[in-house]
Amino acid sequence: MSNGEIAVRVHGVAKAFGGTRILNDINIDFVAGEVHALVGENGAGKSSVGKIVGGYYTADEGEVIVFGGRMTRSSPREALLRGIAMIHQELQLVPELTVVQNVFLGQESNRAGLLVGGDLDRFAALEATCDFGLDPKARVADLRIADRQKVEIMRAIAREARVIIMDEPTSSLTEDEAERLHGLIRRLKSQGVTIIYVSHFLDHILANCDRVTIMRDGNVVRTSEIASETKQGLVDGMLGKASAISWPALPPLPGDGTAPVAEMRNVSTPTGLSDISLVVRPGEIVGLIGLVGSGRTEVARAMFGADEIAAGDYFIQGRRQKGLTVRAAVAQGVALVPEDRRKQGLVLTQTTRPNISLATLKDISFLGLIRAGHERKRVREAIGHFGIVPDRIDGEVAFYSGGNQQKVLLSKWAVARPKLLILDEPSRGVDIGARQRIHEFILEMASSGTGVLLISSELEEVINLSHRGYLMSEGRIFAEEDCRTLSVETALKRIFQVQNRNKTRQEVVVQ
Repeated sequence: MSNGEIAVRVHGVAKAFGGTRILNDINIDFVAGEVHALVGENGAGKSSVGKIVGGYYTADEGEVIVFGGRMTRSSPREALLRGIAMIHQELQLVPELTVVQNVFLGQESNRAGLLVGGDLDRFAALEATCDFGLDPKARVADLRIADRQKVEIMRAIAREARVIIMDEPTSSLTEDEAERLHGLIRRLKSQGVTIIYVSHFLDHILANCDRVTIMRDGNVVRTSEIASETKQGLVDGMLGKASAISWPALPPLPGDGTAPVAEMRNVSTPTGLSDISLVVRPGEIVGLIGLVGSGRTEVARAMFGADEIAAGDYFIQGRRQKGLTVRAAVAQGVALVPEDRRKQGLVLTQTTRPNISLATLKDISFLGLIRAGHERKRVREAIGHFGIVPDRIDGEVAFYSGGNQQKVLLSKWAVARPKLLILDEPSRGVDIGARQRIHEFILEMASSGTGVLLISSELEEVINLSHRGYLMSEGRIFAEEDCRTLSVETALKRIFQVQNRNKTRQEVVVQ
């Protein structure tokens, strides 16, 4: 509960990278025992403020004062010693270690410097608080992104921090999982913990935060009590102009006789898919509608040749595929934007130019040599078309905001002009401005004749952006729907009905 004490004071902070100024004279007070939101478009500076408070960045100007003491050195260790922990949007886990090892990394139970048992008991006590349902012995590399995010959250809680910075903590969680996290936040708040909550989910902010700071172009626009804000007011503050919140009109559907660009017939895979049948036609946007873990990503990977198809038939432009590889799928015009852009989509050691050109090197090469002038022209056009910031062809992608990294990844496939574009969580962790641009891109691709398969954990997004949708649960498609007449409430009700029916059957079998 807040007593008015200032937990963290950010005073006059400025920061620049490579001559580009990303923060200007930032002044924010974070009060002890409050949930304080930071909102803004990607590149507005909100995550950079979090990283300065968390010790990951050093301020060029100004100071950070934690419970009355000035931070003299910037490092995550120094911040942790002062009671500050950070949960990153781009997860900072050790994939080969187990859940419990990641949670207590650096804080293992020891005696006289030697590791001893007891961490499983500590984990059980922590799990009783968090209620995430994680297997402590599971290898992190084998977890879904949503579960990896839970590990990050548990690690911060385990450090008994007095200030926790949460950067997009619900971006991979279902609504039910997000609500459990918000319940945990409320419990932490009642214990006097300060939460700095960075998010693009404005409904979550309005429902769970006490105060909000809006940022734009590296500046603070305003800090206000959440009770005085509305969703539209937050959007207008972030964008610097009035902007209606709406869904775009879908392009016309192709005729019923149009041959599919992709079709699955009774497909099963070793990854848990069973009897999957679906069709995607040119110019059509088809959504996979289900909860996290329902098998949507596994469908995407199978269609892209990343996972083996054990049974059933898969056709690309009428040709039956056998032993499909990623290389063969790309050669036939299939593109995949994966849910984890940093690990699976981008080459972070390379700049914008090669990241955009990677999928179409043959088109800009002659006798094995890249035609540099042609490549630069195409990349500049892509940067301008998507509004990528910074607008440099050799910008360092690793340091771009999440939204601009996603635009680079989308640009790679836009210039390839695919026949089938598979989008797995395309707007995950991006701001409202970038989200609108991504939605426009999806419609642009469909209007040009590309078949689009869309996956999103935000059911409102996938339903409103799709012509048709397939409802999924536990690795199966159980219904096909016209998304133009489908509501989120109806979709959720049908998914839960199927899950409950399957659970009942399993219980009967066990008995």
